[in-house]
Amino acid sequence: MAQRFPHLPLLVFFCLCSSAIIAHQDEDPTTKTMEDFSGYPIHEPHYFIQNFVSSLSVDTQSLQKQIDELATFSDTPAPSVTRILYTEKDVLARRYIKNLMGLSGLSVREDAVGNIFGRWDGYEPKLPAVATGSHIDAIPYSGKYDGVIGVLGAIEAINSLKRSGFKPRRSLEIILFTSEEPTRFGISCLGSRLLAGSEVLVKALKTTVDGQNRSFLDAARAAGYAKDQDDLSSVFLRKGSYFAFVELHIEQGPILEEESISIGIVTAIAAPASIKVEFEGNGGHAGAVLMPNRNDAGLAGAELALAVEKHVLESGSIDTVGTVGILELHPGAINSIPSKSRLEIDTRDIDEQRRNIVIEKIYQSAIKIAKDRGVRLSEFKIVNQDPPALSDKSITEAMEAASKELNLPHKLMISRAYHDSLFMARVSPMGMIFIPCYKGYSHKPEEYASVQDIANGVKVLALTLAKLSLN
Repeated sequence: MAQRFPHLPLLVFFCLCSSAIIAHQDEDPTTKTMEDFSGYPIHEPHYFIQNFVSSLSVDTQSLQKQIDELATFSDTPAPSVTRILYTEKDVLARRYIKNLMGLSGLSVREDAVGNIFGRWDGYEPKLPAVATGSHIDAIPYSGKYDGVIGVLGAIEAINSLKRSGFKPRRSLEIILFTSEEPTRFGISCLGSRLLAGSEVLVKALKTTVDGQNRSFLDAARAAGYAKDQDDLSSVFLRKGSYFAFVELHIEQGPILEEESISIGIVTAIAAPASIKVEFEGNGGHAGAVLMPNRNDAGLAGAELALAVEKHVLESGSIDTVGTVGILELHPGAINSIPSKSRLEIDTRDIDEQRRNIVIEKIYQSAIKIAKDRGVRLSEFKIVNQDPPALSDKSITEAMEAASKELNLPHKLMISRAYHDSLFMARVSPMGMIFIPCYKGYSHKPEEYASVQDIANGVKVLALTLAKLSLN
């Protein structure tokens, strides 16, 4: 039947899910065949919408239990979660996810850096699949929802579709991305960057080491990845490998909760950039060296931190942000003038040009501060300078339609945090679904999303995946 009528399920789903009122037509053989195949009367759209949407159930008890269990794979005590790339806890957490994928009937595979894929084959498996997913690594002393909702929620979305009797045309695939957080090797979205074909990153990883001077490749091999290969380009995906990619995520901001809105539909992801700066001065004894004779690298770093704030505010846009997340002083003794200071700066904007202007101003300030204070600017390195990503119109429309059919209030919004979706946009059309989180908290133990908000997100994800699968 599928070979004789290759687009039949798509036509059925389109006809049945459309909110337009379809006039009753006299029954003909084609209509009867379509109805027999689908099990639903194609000229009663409201009946079908109610029936299909009501059949989407989320097992919230099991999902919350999985979230809580995954949080136990942590190097710090509850309620915090610390799960760093390729550590023992990370490996155990990966095993936990692979087991859940298997229990859901997904075929599971991994690539050379540990991106994990769980696939539900559609009845036209040669078509590019629809993908979803996120990450499970966690920065030190963070919470248990960031990224995790997009992985465990995706598994539950597929379980929900299976329970409803849905059959995908395009295969559905869940991706657990390796190292979205930059904690260990200073590289954010490592797995998705590689999937997007970053030759620069492949080259850099050959010499990249962590804070204990352990190489990326050694750490990967200890976790069971990379094996005998130094060339990680096998991870690359060709453009168009997926028909679409949709990521479910907590907002990590307060807007949805404050406005009592259930679903955020992301239209764009801000362009992030990371900068490393180092000043070197003379140092000396805190009592013996008089103030006029000092070349204080610590004060140079502090002055640059204030300059970052100044230049960001000068942009005139609320969408421009800058953060000095790391400011380290050497030798780090109370009675010693700092001889070195090291800063790591994060700046981002939805406007790439405006962000780059800020970066240039920060650089010029660093040069001037070094000159004025008699210290040396020993490093000013732009670690990454990524462009923004726009969500695909067809995907945002599918997410909006799903929200409406589920009677969930929603709004279009921008993501100022970056996600793996930023890089998946280079592989396929992309979209993101946000759900509220308590006070916008994230990257801290107080991070929280209610079971009801998670269930709403899972349902919107499931319905969106269904629509895209049948496209």
